[in-house]
Amino acid sequence: MPKKILLAGESWHSYTVHVKGFDAFYTSVYEEGAGRLIKALKDSGYDVTYLPNHIAGLKFPFTVEELGEYAGVILSDIGSNTLLLHPDTFAKSQRTPNRCQVIRDYVFAGGALLMVGGYMAFSGIDAKAKYGRTALQEVLPVTCLESDDLMEHPEGVTPEIIVKNHPALNGVPGDWPHFMGYNRTLPREGAQVVMTLGGDPFIAFGDFGKGRTGVFTSDCAPHWGPPEFVEWAGYTPLFEGIMRHLTRG
Repeated sequence: MPKKILLAGESWHSYTVHVKGFDAFYTSVYEEGAGRLIKALKDSGYDVTYLPNHIAGLKFPFTVEELGEYAGVILSDIGSNTLLLHPDTFAKSQRTPNRCQVIRDYVFAGGALLMVGGYMAFSGIDAKAKYGRTALQEVLPVTCLESDDLMEHPEGVTPEIIVKNHPALNGVPGDWPHFMGYNRTLPREGAQVVMTLGGDPFIAFGDFGKGRTGVFTSDCAPHWGPPEFVEWAGYTPLFEGIMRHLTRG
């Protein structure tokens, strides 16, 4: 039976004002960036449940037991407030479970967690993602900054392998493409930085309680993940290897 993975995030709404001389009008669009990652996971034999950002706020599990149905959880470009501020809490002042604490406890109990980078990951743009101030910092293999952590590299930056022959990289070609940016984090004592980007952690893993967590500090889709990465032959083997390592094979 395929292992189940819960993926949350990687979606956005855009509202645009078009000004044409004297007149102006508005357009809106909803977009998702998870398609390539979902395909890679499914092609690797995983059963994927996808919760876009606007659905995750409502439907992300509230208990360790609910999360226990999944072999692994992936948070990709979803800010901590989406998990912390359920509509019943934000609009009605009702008490609801702290889902960052729930994910932490899920990891301690044996679960697997991967955080993928983006403007709403780690500390995030203007430090709005602020995972360093949540219970998740206790189980991340890197330390989040207290400030905006976006590292933009319009010239492109290529990752460097630190731990050669790491099991998560089995089957991944050595001709790594460039990335357009990443979230800057700090190495955490006791964790393992497998690859760096711009001299900072890029892929890292750590064991916490009975579980294991990992980070991929750039994006799984544009704009930090350019076509050279998204269409790269190593894309599927990479995320297959990462999830295999996190879920212990």
